[in-house]
Amino acid sequence: MKIAKAHGIGNDFLLVAEADAPADIAPWAQRLCDRHIGVGADGVLLHALVPDGVRMRLINADGGEVELSGNGLRCLAGYMVWSGARPARLVVHTVAGPRPVDVTTIGPGRYRIATDLGEARVDAVDHPLSVGGETVDVTTTWLGNPHCAVFLDAPADDALLSRLGPLLEHHAFFPRRTNVEFVSVPSRSELRVRFWERGVGYTRASGTGSASAAVAAIAKGLADRRLRVVCDGGTLDVEWPEGGHVHQVGEVEIVFEGSWLL
Repeated sequence: MKIAKAHGIGNDFLLVAEADAPADIAPWAQRLCDRHIGVGADGVLLHALVPDGVRMRLINADGGEVELSGNGLRCLAGYMVWSGARPARLVVHTVAGPRPVDVTTIGPGRYRIATDLGEARVDAVDHPLSVGGETVDVTTTWLGNPHCAVFLDAPADDALLSRLGPLLEHHAFFPRRTNVEFVSVPSRSELRVRFWERGVGYTRASGTGSASAAVAAIAKGLADRRLRVVCDGGTLDVEWPEGGHVHQVGEVEIVFEGSWLL
């Protein structure tokens, strides 16, 4: 089967035509995403052409299907342009709904992509949760998928990320589990964010996570409505106009295309 790999500032995905995927998707996706016995990725993007763009399904590295990925939909849009299957303006249809994108080529296999991520919802601001014997204040948001932001004075270290990340992801407060963002705020125009992703674990970047961290910071009055989010893998620009949709701009790279033999 034909398979491609792409990444959005280090958040990597395998792209496979939906028609080629087996009926039992979970173990197949787990094997593909395994970084030792598979190809290695944070998730698999299943895709199928539709009249105005492409349909996307996201299977995380743990084999579970989820609603949306900001980096993933940009990777798929870039791949559609790279392969010549779709023009530079298209719609990526996700489980969470359609997301229009505008693709600009910046180099061989490299693209800068603007995305309309839709409406954001702020569910709770500084809600105290009992986690691992301590109380953690979380700000929860919805951007087509669930998010939980923890605000810190300095960027989270690896120990904090690996300790609190899984506890929050699986906390009973989140019936569908949640993505977790650890956020520090160096200025009103910039956030520093590290990510624990639902069904994946640590990731170098997250598109919806970056946007949700921005929404949470704006809701708390800590940031302007147009800002830069610095991830471990690179940066994303986010804008959330009052009463409007969340918009994001970031780069992706198509890494390779080849054949999966198993």
